[in-house]
Amino acid sequence: MVKSFTINERGQLNNYALEPKVYVEATPRTGFTEYAEKLNGRLAMIGFVSLIALEVFTGHGVIGWLTNL
Repeated sequence: MVKSFTINERGQLNNYALEPKVYVEATPRTGFTEYAEKLNGRLAMIGFVSLIALEVFTGHGVIGWLTNL
């Protein structure tokens, strides 16, 4: 059980909130990591499917759709 207060060397009660423990995550989330490559692949798949859906619904390709704007 964790106490929610501390007592200093003079016997004074300090009942402020305890600070959370600070930690550093060991696995990097940037650069050429497995996480970054999976995220990049998933976003590319979403973009590709979106382009196909745009072409199906509008009847034009992306370049043709952009020229008609």
